[in-house]
This record gives sequence, C-alpha cells and structure tokens, in this order.
Amino acid sequence: MFAFEPSEEQQMFIEGARKFASKELREGAREADEHGFTGGWELGLLPASIPEKYGGFGERSAVTGVLAAEELAWGDLSGALALSAPNLVAFPVLLCGSEQQKAELLPQFCSNAYAPASAALIEPRYDFDGNALKTTATRSNGDFVVNGAKCNVPCAAEAEWMVAYASCDGRTEGFLIKKGTRGVEVKEREQNMGMKAFPLYSVDFHDCRAQRLGGEGGTDFQLLLNCSRVALAAMAVGVARGAYEYALEYAKNRKAFGEAIAQRQSIAFMLAEMYIDIEAARLMTWEAAWLLDQKRDATRAACLAKNFADEMALTVADRAVQTLGGHGYIRDYPVEMWLRNARGFAVLEGVAIV
Repeated sequence: MFAFEPSEEQQMFIEGARKFASKELREGAREADEHGFTGGWELGLLPASIPEKYGGFGERSAVTGVLAAEELAWGDLSGALALSAPNLVAFPVLLCGSEQQKAELLPQFCSNAYAPASAALIEPRYDFDGNALKTTATRSNGDFVVNGAKCNVPCAAEAEWMVAYASCDGRTEGFLIKKGTRGVEVKEREQNMGMKAFPLYSVDFHDCRAQRLGGEGGTDFQLLLNCSRVALAAMAVGVARGAYEYALEYAKNRKAFGEAIAQRQSIAFMLAEMYIDIEAARLMTWEAAWLLDQKRDATRAACLAKNFADEMALTVADRAVQTLGGHGYIRDYPVEMWLRNARGFAVLEGVAIV
C-alpha cells in the first residue's frame, strides 16, 4: 500500500512553491521567454533537502520534490528548470558521493546565494543512450581523464561545478568537474524552439581531469536517472496542468453563437480527456517517486511515468492551442509558448533531478 497525502511540513513546502510559481514565474513567463530568468533562490528548495550536518535544514524526499516541481513548472518550465539546476550536482553528491565529496560540496548549496551547477549527459547523436555513452573516462595517476562531446548542458557557462557522465570500465559513471578545469570547452549557447529562458550549451571535453562521483565506490547511475525521470515527468504534469486550466477558463468565457464554447461537445470531450491524462501522469509520477523514497527499484515506474508524461504534455498543450482556435497561435496568449516548451520533454534527459 502507498499513500500520497502530504504531511504538514510537505504541505507548507508545496504552498510556498505554489505561491512563488503564481506570483513570480507565471506573471513573468513571457518576459523570461524573451530575456531570461533570474531569482527564486530565496525559496530555499535545495537547502530544505540537505541534512543539517552538511549545512541544510531538512531531508531529501522524492515525493516532496515532484510536488514542488509540478507547481514550479505550472508557473514556468524555464524558471522551474533554472531553479533546479543546482540539484544536478547537489543530489548526485548527496545520493552517490563519498563522505569527503559531501562535506566539501554540499555546504556550497546551502548559502543564501544562488550556486550555479550543471550536468552533462546528453550526447549529440541520434542513437544516444545514457547507458552506452561515447564520452569516455580513463584512469590516469589517481584521477580520471574525460573525453567526449555533450549537448543540452544546462547553465554550463556559469556552473561552478558540473557532473559529466561518461563510460568507464563498461558502465556509466559521474565525474565532478570544477569551473576553470583545463580541457573543458563551453561553446555558444544553443538556440532552441522552447524553454528559451533556460540556457543550454554544447560542451566538449579534451583530456579533462576529473574526480569520480562516489570515489572508489562509483556512481549508481540508474538511481540518478530514475530521479531525473520523475523530476521531468512532474514538470511535464505542471506544464500540462497550466495549459489545461487556461484552456478550460477560456472555453467557459468564449462565446460563439450565443453560448460558451465549453458547451460544445467536441470541446467538452477534449477538455475531459486532457484532465484524465494529466491525472494519470501525476499518479504514475507519484508512484515512481514513492518507490524511490522507499529505496525500492523504481526503474520501470520512472521510465513509464516519463514516457507517458512526455507525450501527454505535448498532446494537452496542443489541444489547448486548438481550444483557443486562432488565438492559440499568437503571442498574445501563452498557450503557444507552452506548446513549444512541451515539445522539449521528449528530447531532454538528465536536465532536472529530485
């Protein structure tokens, strides 16, 4: 049996994320889409997930993380991803790092200042597979040397620390790389169709020296991949929920031939199907997150949740555009932006983690 009733502490955490998403992210989403996103670190989302011994004031929970991620993505996907970028180093270190790595790095994510960080997983090839990477890491004088090319690397130009994923001894491992390390080439920012306020870069590694995440114990890559997939699934639910709610309100108020278009059977049935799919994706995501918190194998559940949520978000956003008719295709209304953002879920892996 599992239950998803939030505790009082979780509810307070979620309410804080919801208020911020409504006031800051939603209202500034269009501006951020054109000029970039700033702010939000004062929410304290990451420090609340780091134990006191490392400078934080809470404990990590995947369920709490996905609840907050949905609310933030409801406000604005780019903002949600930017706010969670420090997680890309902090959570892998918390979950897989050696005690020395935890003591050194985690306190850096518990201050009042934003701590830019990143992860480099995706490779620029059509047959990309996180468990069969072309980027390699080889042992050299006690360190590891990383070589390869990555794309869709969040906040790479500003990141103080990065986790680069590479094939080492036949398995995928994470490698910690500090800003300024020789051999890291951050290229120009990528110009993408959606999530335009979230900076993504291509990065090349040329004989770059790095330390392995987890030390001699290595990295549990599948665990980190599962945590990433539930994060992105939750954000997909948030984007879809925002598009659905906007389309529903529009359909109730838009009159045609003397009645609200929500009364038309074709529109009403489409809105009902959107709602059903959102609820299904949310429950799949919660179940996968619950399995992670129970330290049980969540690979199947996380994969199913993300695959379903990827397609669901795109379908719901597209139907929101259809509901608005001609208005859905112009920039005066946000649904076209949500459709562009939703398109990205299917091609992004490892750019968020809870």
